[in-house]
Amino acid sequence: MNNVSVITMFFLSGFNETVSHRFVLFSLSLLCYCIICLLNVSLIVIIILHSNLHEPMYILLCVFCINALYGTAGFYPKFLWDLLSDVHLISYYGCLIQTQVIYSSACGELSIPALMAYDRYVAICQPLKYHSIMSKQRVIRFAWFLWFTNFCIVSVNTFLTSRLKLCSPYISRLFCVNWSIVQLACFPAQTAINAISANITISIYFLYGVFIVWSYLYIIQTCVRSIENRAKFMQTCVPHLVSLFTFAVTKLLDIINMRLGSKELPQTLQNFAAIEFLVIPPIMNPLIYGFKLTKIRKTICSVVIFKTK
Repeated sequence: MNNVSVITMFFLSGFNETVSHRFVLFSLSLLCYCIICLLNVSLIVIIILHSNLHEPMYILLCVFCINALYGTAGFYPKFLWDLLSDVHLISYYGCLIQTQVIYSSACGELSIPALMAYDRYVAICQPLKYHSIMSKQRVIRFAWFLWFTNFCIVSVNTFLTSRLKLCSPYISRLFCVNWSIVQLACFPAQTAINAISANITISIYFLYGVFIVWSYLYIIQTCVRSIENRAKFMQTCVPHLVSLFTFAVTKLLDIINMRLGSKELPQTLQNFAAIEFLVIPPIMNPLIYGFKLTKIRKTICSVVIFKTK
């Protein structure tokens, strides 16, 4: 018990398997992060600078890209630094901050698509009321309210983690998460409230997922009756569904790895399952939306053609 107060640093033991390939991994990770920043920043700038894109759907897409940049900023700079370091350390408070940033962003990957699903529901199922319900100002307020709510929910979990007495400074991952810190608690009885809070959080975001599925089922039912609505669905809803499916699969693998992962699994496989939600969705999402949404594609083409002249 006396030793727990001196734990001010954590060792990230997940890097033990990366030592022999760290320069290759550093190069690939740096390239990946540059691509993420380039794609998401480009999409944000295009939406901000072109007034024809100042519509609720594109404003939400802009917020979505900002959320991706926010989450990956909590991971990649530290990850890249650790790949070149011989000792993989993170301070206690730095660990809590990293947890807060990455997982509040991950929560946004579900709550913002829920608002996107509602936007598409109103646009397709109640088109006459769309402009009165989904005004630009209201969408911005909703988006930032959801993000603030995500931040507060994750903050509760982070606070509950910070009150635990820990008996080990070794985290068997590439970055910090609440669950890994909770596993270091000296007394398992202390973690009961953390488990309850984590399950409540998972339930909340599961309900977001249920709402998204319900919205799109209703949209599909409406689109079947109209050729025009079917075209609108294929153009604007399919990117949302592909984006959501990609994130859901990657995050589900991470949760399974955290909750049910066996120590018998190779560390490399555990590392891949842990970070893929920070690699695949941030790259895929701007590409999917950039190529699939007609207005954005035309705007990008016009900018490229203008610059080549």
